[in-house]
Order: sequence, then structure tokens, then C-alpha cells
Amino acid sequence: MPNQNLSLEYEGTTAILTLNRPNRRNALSLDLMLELIGCLEEIERNRNAQTVILAAAGSVFCSGHDLSEMVDRSVSDYRRLFDVCSDLMLKIQSIPQPVIAEVQGTATAAGCQLVASCDLAIASEQASFATPGVRIGLFCTTPMVALSRAVGRKRALHMLLTGEAIDARTAAGWGLINDVVSASELKPTTRKLAARIAQASPLTVSIGKQAYYTQIDLDQPKAYSYAKEVMTTNALAGDAQEGISAFLEKRVACWSGK
Repeated sequence: MPNQNLSLEYEGTTAILTLNRPNRRNALSLDLMLELIGCLEEIERNRNAQTVILAAAGSVFCSGHDLSEMVDRSVSDYRRLFDVCSDLMLKIQSIPQPVIAEVQGTATAAGCQLVASCDLAIASEQASFATPGVRIGLFCTTPMVALSRAVGRKRALHMLLTGEAIDARTAAGWGLINDVVSASELKPTTRKLAARIAQASPLTVSIGKQAYYTQIDLDQPKAYSYAKEVMTTNALAGDAQEGISAFLEKRVACWSGK
């Protein structure tokens, strides 16, 4: 599919999605968000793709919504914009493949939301994160949903109410990202992480990812009730039986995806 604002490439079992609007600080225009959703749907259908890396061209990872699309618009225009943005964030978490954000620079507002929505995130030492909408009169309400689930109430509110940026080390300490590496090590690190995940059964990874997002907002008794049923079904799968047998027999498992 032709995409003007991003590229999709495959490196073995890893899909590399790269935001490619560096002249616009990789702002999430409506077209870019729709293209991202389309690419994620393509990856979802690709049985050979086991992981996704979400990267960006230029010095900025993503500056949030394209503000040029947010002046003097109608109610339906704004609703359409935020509907598509919400669909994008949910799509990242609903596809079976884990999505790793490769953050080389600044991620603000909906760009910070994008990082928080990814399953995993690795950032360079040059990266920073902010939800500065309060400073321009437009509170980062939709970014708040993903941010608060990643870093908790007090830290999210600090970012949301002040608009202040946090550096990569702070973001890692707060749980917004998984790790911080030098700029030269960013790509090798994300690819190493993707390869490590790809060693597991894709079926098992898919089951686990879906189960995680289903149980996370349930109360504990309901979460256990759901999780034990998922684990029972998982135990019956061919890959689970193969994995258990391979462990007991001290051999490498051969995954069938069933």
C-alpha cells in the first residue's frame, strides 16, 4: 500500500514501521494516523511477522497532533480526529505482535501517548517526553489515558498539569519506557529485543498480549477468573505441549503456531 508519511519494511520476522514526516516533526496528521492503522492491519494479517518496531525519521520521534489541522474546525472534524487517534492507540495493543517503540528524540502530547500505548519502548539518551497541551489551552486528555496507565496518577498529573518535559532516564524510572541506551545502540537494542521475543511461540505471545490488556483493568478476583481460563486453554495448545516436552527433554522447541 502506498504511504506518503511512513514506511513499512521487514527485517526477517520484524516489521519496521517508520514515521516519515521529519519536516513536520512527525506530527500525527489524520492521514498519517490512518496510514498507521492500515499498516498495523497489514502486519496483523502477516503470519511471518512476529514483532513490530515503531521508529521515526529525523530528530523528533513525534510532536503529537498536527496543530495545523486543529484550527477553526467543526465539532465533527474534531471528533473524527480524536476517534481515529483512539483507534490507532487501541490497534497497537490489539494486534497479536508486540510493538516496540524506538524513541530517538522528543515525544510530546499524542507522541507521548504513542510511546505509552506501545507494548515496550526503548529510548536514546537524547529522548524526552512531555504532555504540554495545558500550555496552549488544549489539555492532553486523550494522551492522559495511556500516560496514566503507564506511570500512575501522581506522575501523570505532574506531566499533564505542568506540561514539563522529563528526560529519558526519568521516563525509565517512572515506567513510561523500558530502557535508555546511547543513540548508537538504539537500533541494535530494539532489534535484539525483537529477536528475543521472536524466540517464543507466536501463538503464545499473542495469547499473552491479549490476556494482559484484558485483565489489567479488572479487579483482582475477576482478573484471576479470566486468567485461569486463558491459561487452561493455552495449556491445551500444541505449542504449549511442545514447549513443556522440549523443556523436560532438554531440547529446542519446534513451534507450529497451533
